[in-house]
Amino acid sequence: MVTAAFLPAVVIGGLLVGATSASANVAVTQVSTDPFTDAQAQHRTEVEPDTFTFGSTVVSAFQVGRVSGGGSSDIGFATSTDGGATWTQGFLPGTTANTGGPCGQISDAAVAFDAKHNVWLISSLGVNCPSGTPVLTSRSTDGGKTFGNPVTTATGSLDKNWIVCDNTASSPFFGNCYTQYDITSSGDSIRMKTSSDGGLTWGPARAPAGTHTGLGGQPVVQSNGTVVVPYLSLNDQIRSFRSTNGGGSWTSTVAVATISHHDAAGGLREEALPTAETDSTGTVYVAWSDCRFRTGCPSNDIVLSKSANGTTWTTPARVPIDATTSTVDHFVPGIGVDASTSGSSARIGLTYYFYPTANCTAATCQLDVGFISSTNGGTSWSTATQVAGPMNLSWIPNTSQGRMFGDYISTSVRPGGNAFPVIPIATAPSGSTFNQAMFTPAGGLPVTGGTRRATDTPEHTSATQSAAAVTAF
Repeated sequence: MVTAAFLPAVVIGGLLVGATSASANVAVTQVSTDPFTDAQAQHRTEVEPDTFTFGSTVVSAFQVGRVSGGGSSDIGFATSTDGGATWTQGFLPGTTANTGGPCGQISDAAVAFDAKHNVWLISSLGVNCPSGTPVLTSRSTDGGKTFGNPVTTATGSLDKNWIVCDNTASSPFFGNCYTQYDITSSGDSIRMKTSSDGGLTWGPARAPAGTHTGLGGQPVVQSNGTVVVPYLSLNDQIRSFRSTNGGGSWTSTVAVATISHHDAAGGLREEALPTAETDSTGTVYVAWSDCRFRTGCPSNDIVLSKSANGTTWTTPARVPIDATTSTVDHFVPGIGVDASTSGSSARIGLTYYFYPTANCTAATCQLDVGFISSTNGGTSWSTATQVAGPMNLSWIPNTSQGRMFGDYISTSVRPGGNAFPVIPIATAPSGSTFNQAMFTPAGGLPVTGGTRRATDTPEHTSATQSAAAVTAF
């Protein structure tokens, strides 16, 4: 068993790994590896990353040592302070028994930066803790190089937390941070909490008005301080709600779109959870996997909806990765937006996983990673790039809900610079030991435009699954 207190921060950004197959054409840098040896977990595995960038710093956080029944040995983090050139890895202290903490496992990492208080924050979900499944917040005051023991943000039977901070100096709520989660013991009822002191303390739990059951909410903050929270409802919709008073109250939810979703083959764990970002003037971008453009729903595209105010949303547009007649299934997107751009000049990076052939089995499915970008707010897109793959499903850890690389991934676009997704990539196990770790494209991925036009006229609109089947960590 490895104790995090004795794990020094390790610089591993000098390790360049060639593309993982002849099909992939991107060199990737390994940014972390699983050091733990506790018998409960499947080593060496790392899954479910989030990222955030501010200035020249990029921080990612993820599960390390996936436990089949839920959670992991610890939350790891990887930090670059030089724009993605080099990376330092570390592991959160005070969480599980592996790191001197009270919980059995830990899950659902999300990253934020509070510019007013100069604090990096990692939100996580404790599993099998004395207080149930609490939401925890770990803080870094040295630029994301080290993190302290976590602050308990909320307690109870909770799931799918997320965190964001208001970093617009002109906002009336500059320096507020917001954490979202759902209460599994109350039918996935959603709650929000607010901190105004860099995550040290958190205010009362507040619910949106009206009906609000769902999970996977990703709060984002508009430039005027309005907080918009897109989430996956239990009635097969992407919905959203918002606060215009710094988290003092939250509105009723509105529909973004009804989901049409094809379950990925091979018993892979995946869902139509939304991924969300904002641009410099507050336009909110929400993407998810959806089969509405494929007659008969044989596979998913990635679709994108936008809103200027969080209350009215555009018709979902299909990101034109390939033809609707292709055999490809796309899922689990992570969207990033250059926060210094906006509107018709907004720079978007979108990373996703995919099967080249949707109709496959656990033995034959080939898992790949793709990337596509836009320089005009999603009106048109570049040619897609294969970042990694193919991977066999047997190379990634198993869970009670299927093989898992993550319920979500993330992409961060540096202002005026490249996109940095941090993604789990696997190679064949060494005996009973996995070889799955976190990587990022070496130097990032260029955000370029193209002539591949997005479309918003669907061919198929009936949902094929129930979000109520989603459970947790």
